[in-house]
Amino acid sequence: MYKNKMIIVKICLLSVFFSACSKEKKTDNTLIKSPNLDFEFVLKTNDSLSGISYSVSYKNEEIIGDSKLGFVLNTESLKNKPYQIANVSQIENSTVDSTWLPVYGERNKYPEIYNESLFRLSDVDNQEIFNLRVRAYNEGIAFRYEFTNEARKINIIQKEITEFSLPPKAVAWASLRAQSEILKMPVSSIKEAVERPLLVELQDSLFLAIGEAALVDYARMKFINKEGSPGTLVSELSSEVIVDLPLNTPWRFIMAAEKPGQLLEHNYLLLNLNEPNQLEDTSWIKPGKVIRETTLTTKGGIACVDFAEKHNLQFIEFDAGWYGNEYDEASDATTITVDPKRSKGPLDLLEVIKYAKSKNIGVILYVNRRALEKQLDDVLPLLSSWGVSGIKYGFVNVGPQKWTSWLHDAVRKAADYKLMIDTHDEYRPTGYSRTYPNFMTQEGIRGDEESPENSMVINTIFTRMIAGAGDQTNCYFAPRVTETMGSHVSQLAKAVCIYSPWQFLYWYDRPEGSVAGAEGAGGTKEFIKEVPELAFYDALPTVWDDTKVIDGYPGEFAVIARRSGNDWFIGALNGDIPRDIKIPLDFLTEGKTYEATIYFDDDTLTSLTKVGIDTKKVSIKDNLAFKVKNKNGVAIHLKAL
Repeated sequence: MYKNKMIIVKICLLSVFFSACSKEKKTDNTLIKSPNLDFEFVLKTNDSLSGISYSVSYKNEEIIGDSKLGFVLNTESLKNKPYQIANVSQIENSTVDSTWLPVYGERNKYPEIYNESLFRLSDVDNQEIFNLRVRAYNEGIAFRYEFTNEARKINIIQKEITEFSLPPKAVAWASLRAQSEILKMPVSSIKEAVERPLLVELQDSLFLAIGEAALVDYARMKFINKEGSPGTLVSELSSEVIVDLPLNTPWRFIMAAEKPGQLLEHNYLLLNLNEPNQLEDTSWIKPGKVIRETTLTTKGGIACVDFAEKHNLQFIEFDAGWYGNEYDEASDATTITVDPKRSKGPLDLLEVIKYAKSKNIGVILYVNRRALEKQLDDVLPLLSSWGVSGIKYGFVNVGPQKWTSWLHDAVRKAADYKLMIDTHDEYRPTGYSRTYPNFMTQEGIRGDEESPENSMVINTIFTRMIAGAGDQTNCYFAPRVTETMGSHVSQLAKAVCIYSPWQFLYWYDRPEGSVAGAEGAGGTKEFIKEVPELAFYDALPTVWDDTKVIDGYPGEFAVIARRSGNDWFIGALNGDIPRDIKIPLDFLTEGKTYEATIYFDDDTLTSLTKVGIDTKKVSIKDNLAFKVKNKNGVAIHLKAL
């Protein structure tokens, strides 16, 4: 039987925090195990009055050492009132074993299997301070803090002191910002707060991912080394949190696996930690492929629609400038007023939308956060009345609680007008697309706008993509493809490896029939050429029935296979050194034969893109093997016969 233990909370100025005030130590531990017994969470309380802490084990090996839980609370009701917290009691246990069906995803169904315990923390008067809810999934551990209506009145969370104590030799792939470089480094050397999720390698064949899920109305968390304790990461919030009871914090999660690809395969854990779909009608939510219109002209828009129809794309997108200078506070997103610095026009946007609709092509419009923050309630109904399919929210503010709440409210409001959303720049997902599936995709990624080499993209795959869909802003014909990033086949493979329900395939590319010499917004001078390998993009879905991460290691290589119906698509990316890549086809259906169309880089060819294409029949018994040069790739379409 679990025994209640005494704990002190000490008041310092207007702050409340767990503090050691006694020499006597007597601990009491509570274990929570995952249904498959791989994960074990230990909640530790003790009579030394040093607070509560936890540790996590994976397959009987400790992966998170003794780590503190709690907050620094700034609250008027506790001013000048030192007192004791007396009780930590386990008040609820439950088990869930189910699956759920997403509107779209990397799979057509997701397992949701976990054991859960809820712990109540209360003071000497038995008044609740906050609860701790812990879930042990087959994929990892998650916990959150809950301030209920019965809790002592709390005004402000000044700091969160949740810790993640890692072994001394742990290394991480860290980035300071959502779109900055991802670099491998010892955890103990992290000097500034780094992004989540954070991929950590503890030793050979043992990897962790730590992060947050269900960040909706709270301040964003990052990780920084605890002062005086290198290797112990502590949560750093982007702002104070104003407490409006009841309040549930975001979930903090720890995943573990023998390979980094297994963590990526289990990224649905973040979706599981969010509330179920809140939209009764989702028939209007459409995934698909997109071409960006860069010239901001009627002619360019019509050309993009025709190209989309020809090449099985579902959307065109007009980027910044259609309503004026996006950085000018005076620009009005309820008008069609082309920014003369971006285009000479003319742009009859309503005519393009009408034409696109006649071809069953949707139109997405970009709106900068400056206009959104002052005009959101006017822009949403207006663009909906124009027949727009969705909006790309640009340069959104992220981090502080104020802007976290604003953004998710803006997603919910968009759903009221049947508008889908793509959020750009520093926002990273934490699973809210389960709750509001009109939230199609988001940036928060070092995409093709930054011209990342293959090795950096591979880092992205095994780190950022644990968080969920990422708008990579792919391009195919822009010079940067072969000059700095990789190869044309790398671009084909990237569209498989990086999941996004809205997949931008032609970010800088213009179709024939567009405005000559009007690159605009970084677009290329050249037109899209009708090269044979575009058939791969034509056939490519953007959402999937199944996903397999076959092999890979951050920065070095990645091989990912995804199924849609009976067909499979495989993308393989290689980093900075030549590599033999082997792909076993043991995930195929027994007894079926497939036609494999294989796209590979071949610099001996005289064609424009130097892409070779081969076909062969394969089955579950076969293995494919390739010698892949550095910064190259392989893309494969397996069509069931």
